[in-house]
Amino acid sequence: MRVLLVRPRPDPRSINLQRFMICEPLELETVAAALMQAGHDVDVVDLILERKELRWFLKQQSYDFVGFTGYINHVQVIKELAREVKRVSPELRTIVGGVHAEVVPSDFADEAIDHILWANGVTTMIDVIAAPSKAQAAGLPGVWAQGKVKPPVQPLTGVFPDRSITARYRKNYNYIFHERCATLKTSFGCPFTCQFCFCTQVCPYAERDLDEVLDELTQIEEDNVFIVDDNFLYRPSRIRAFCEGLDARGIHKNFIAFGRVDFIARHPQEMAMLAEHGFEAIFIGLESFRDDELDRFGKRTSGQQNLEAVQVMEAVGIQPYSGLITGVDWTRRDFDNLIAHLNEFTHPAVNIQPITPMPGTPLFDETGSGLTLSRDRSCRWDMAHVAFKPTAMSYRAYYRNIIRAYMKTTLPKAQRRYWHQRYGDKVYRRVRRGVVGVTLQYLALVIWPY
Repeated sequence: MRVLLVRPRPDPRSINLQRFMICEPLELETVAAALMQAGHDVDVVDLILERKELRWFLKQQSYDFVGFTGYINHVQVIKELAREVKRVSPELRTIVGGVHAEVVPSDFADEAIDHILWANGVTTMIDVIAAPSKAQAAGLPGVWAQGKVKPPVQPLTGVFPDRSITARYRKNYNYIFHERCATLKTSFGCPFTCQFCFCTQVCPYAERDLDEVLDELTQIEEDNVFIVDDNFLYRPSRIRAFCEGLDARGIHKNFIAFGRVDFIARHPQEMAMLAEHGFEAIFIGLESFRDDELDRFGKRTSGQQNLEAVQVMEAVGIQPYSGLITGVDWTRRDFDNLIAHLNEFTHPAVNIQPITPMPGTPLFDETGSGLTLSRDRSCRWDMAHVAFKPTAMSYRAYYRNIIRAYMKTTLPKAQRRYWHQRYGDKVYRRVRRGVVGVTLQYLALVIWPY
């Protein structure tokens, strides 16, 4: 069979960080590798980077299947792309997978989408393509249908992503200030149970064998590697073993990863070891400096640990990229306190997100009925648009305060000068263009927030 795998371009109304960071489509590269091992011909199209529309690619080859991946803010985009597939060739079969399809598969229900993968996406896709008929494929356990019971999710082993299939795009894959950046997974899921977190709903936590991880790492050509585990910092012994493995194999890369502040605050020696082994930045979910909010989120951390973690990272030379959640009841004073806390950091780099109870999470089950953002406006489910009616200020004032928090922490002249000097003119200009684009989107929301 001949298969086309597609990463969609986000709706232009979405506020997304792809304006200044575009990670490689690791999930499609993994599916492609598995399908080719099974004897199929596969092409990958990254519509984020392509100027041509999907219709053009569909006419270049005779495909049997077209597969899509995406997040919640891609739902309407993917449905429209699937309709386009059917307009070009009605007999072409369409498949949707990815994390949102695995947690809220019903969102993709559409006459133009033939199969929605909601469990064990890679192996299920192989089974769908191998099935003798569309009806038999629809009956597979990993293919969603109303009333079905979801099968157990098993971690994928033994398949490395085929990064050669995205060779024409790779020079454009980056993560904020890190040019030509590859991505790598060393584990799946997360062992913690934060109420707002989507990743904990996808699969149980499972670690990949470190020798397998290091084998894959030796095949990555890029100097910069973004470890996209939901939580890379979990077990100190595994962190030490990873660093020892880098030494044993002579691997020298620059790394970025996600981690928790409680690990960082409690394990300064392991953080120093990571810094010595090329870890330049770690994205930490501070979420809040208010202990009552952290308790409500089920974060199991404290505001004090947030500050201690940043101090540990700055002491060893790792840049903290910080994620913060602003609440429905926030006042101007709360934003002032946020700004004051962030300015205790030497070089604050922050992503500020209005609290967004994502469908499929415990927080959505608890508070979803109070949301004002309609589910059919999927382009706005980007964790940047306000999904609720603020209780202490207007929508316009809320967006103004988000802009103000950015302007007074990450974007003052002294900070911009630091980023420019550290990463150089080319990288700085790329990131600046993205920041300007996102800022203009926020300013538009101040004028018309609805």
